[in-house]
Amino acid sequence: MELMSLKLNNFRNYESLDVSFSSGVNVFLGPNAQGKTNLLEAIYVLALTRSHRTSTDKELISWQAKEAQVAGTVARQYSDVPLSLKFTNKGKKARINHLNQAKLANYIGQLNVILFAPEDLDLVKGAPSVRRNFIDREFSQMSAKYLYTANQYKEVLKQRNRYLKQLQSKQASDKLYLDVLTEQLVNFASELITRRVTLIKKLDAAAQPIQAAITQNNEQLHIQYVSQLNNESLANIESVKQAMLSRFKQLREREIIMGTTLLGPHRDDLRFDVNEHDVANFGSQGQQRTTALAVKLAEIDLMKEETGEYPVLLLDDVLSELDSDRQTHLLAAMQDKVQTFITTPSLSDVARQLIHEPKIFHVDSGHLVETEDVKVDDTSENN
Repeated sequence: MELMSLKLNNFRNYESLDVSFSSGVNVFLGPNAQGKTNLLEAIYVLALTRSHRTSTDKELISWQAKEAQVAGTVARQYSDVPLSLKFTNKGKKARINHLNQAKLANYIGQLNVILFAPEDLDLVKGAPSVRRNFIDREFSQMSAKYLYTANQYKEVLKQRNRYLKQLQSKQASDKLYLDVLTEQLVNFASELITRRVTLIKKLDAAAQPIQAAITQNNEQLHIQYVSQLNNESLANIESVKQAMLSRFKQLREREIIMGTTLLGPHRDDLRFDVNEHDVANFGSQGQQRTTALAVKLAEIDLMKEETGEYPVLLLDDVLSELDSDRQTHLLAAMQDKVQTFITTPSLSDVARQLIHEPKIFHVDSGHLVETEDVKVDDTSENN
């Protein structure tokens, strides 16, 4: 798939924008704090209905404006699909083919994106919540069933935690209702965990040869799903379900005392081993960055395998964070395979040699002009 065009109205620092893109590489070039990252954010929002930079939709609306709109046309395998999102102080509305969508879950998956930004290098060494968010964000694009299950799990988890707090404070005493909520939670959790384990195995298989290629076969990567359940219990959905039910019985009184759910996919994690050592704790910064890059590149092929189409790749000022060898592998992997959007103050010599016929836009104070390659150096805060 590819994003053919993008229209913005009162989005961040873009009062009005209507631009068409190349099916290959599109470069947003210019000084920092001019709106390059805002463009990638707009594409991300168009895909996932929410920003990767803020949890408050109001921040997407230009100052003094009452609403913002992001729209675009996506070329899919069999047809072109117009998408649009409108943000107001009262919420957001999504449209597919000019038809309003009652549920945002029905919208996600029309445009699939993979974002790689400097903060994604924290995927390996960051907090477990970073990796859980990564899992849910990427897998929800690949599968409507995964997105539905994840949303249902989160809803039941909220209900269960709320009731546990009532039991903790003696505002409730019916433990049979807790059992009902536990059974509902386990049903969704077992589906979610099983799907995660399956997709992580596929991601692992795709990332291993990439890590080996980047390191000239000096590093072997292994990604594994880390659960509170033992590995034997993760074999299939029924074994997950039975193991969780048994464990919840053991945890019941402790959960009531603490007023929160102590078991489930909301507490699981990923582990990245390089040459049989946990790279988060024992790897060098170079190994951690190579692992993050290998995982991101592996996502491209995994998303193609799961959806039948390649995603759109968003690279937000990440080239400056990678050395020439890693830049080479990144650019070579995406070239002539996926539509790519790159933000950068200037193109490196490596990028100039590897990117074939990029479409270059100069960004200046929320305005885009298609231009020849102009080197711009600026170290101010990115926007």
